[in-house]
Amino acid sequence: MAKYAKWLGGTFGWAFGGPIGALLGFALGTLYDKAGSDVLEWGEPRIDSGRQTRTTTGDFEASLLILTAAVMKADNAVKKSELEFVKQFLNGQFGPEKAGQQLLLLREILKNPIEIRQVSMQIRSFMDHASRLQLMHYLFQLANADKEIHGSELDMLTRIASYMGISKKDFMSIKAMFLVQNDASVYTILEISQSATDDEVKKAYRKMAVKYHPDKVSHLGAEHQNAAKEKFQALTEAYERIKKERRIK
Repeated sequence: MAKYAKWLGGTFGWAFGGPIGALLGFALGTLYDKAGSDVLEWGEPRIDSGRQTRTTTGDFEASLLILTAAVMKADNAVKKSELEFVKQFLNGQFGPEKAGQQLLLLREILKNPIEIRQVSMQIRSFMDHASRLQLMHYLFQLANADKEIHGSELDMLTRIASYMGISKKDFMSIKAMFLVQNDASVYTILEISQSATDDEVKKAYRKMAVKYHPDKVSHLGAEHQNAAKEKFQALTEAYERIKKERRIK
């Protein structure tokens, strides 16, 4: 247990309470022994909620592991491509030793039922908006590990986003980043319609560039900031495509 306590103990703040803490505690206990309503309700980001605290790296990692398990279990089959994606992601972000610890914990979480609504609403209450957007982008990457997001996976992603208080526009923007880009999807990424004026396109990009800038998740550590660059790049590519099509200077 000590090797898990080394990276878990003292690193989790709000994540170690409520349904997230309960599920992690159960999974850790298992490792030690061995060694409501479901109505979707889109909301606007509660960035300035009085209950929110600064999201720590530990809080983010706890949430990432649990929601990783939820998406992997969405279609009742944990795919090899998903496991490989998670392994590569964790190795790339944290190194082989810590990644190995997290994978062991993930295996235990996968064996247990996950109360998606309760877990996601705990995240909604305490995690800052930028971190929730980054978490959602990662979950889309996971679901797309086999180059196709299946219906059951999309349904799970939709539920998680809704419960986490991510707005429908934000969700559709991230979703569009994983579609084959066409005339409509590039506008969806910028959260505007195709009828937007050139000035509105420029304003939308500036607004989204602030929201998706990697510096927004710098408090999670360099590894998560680097992961956020992919989302920012997709935004920039969508804008450049619109500029080229409209010949915007």
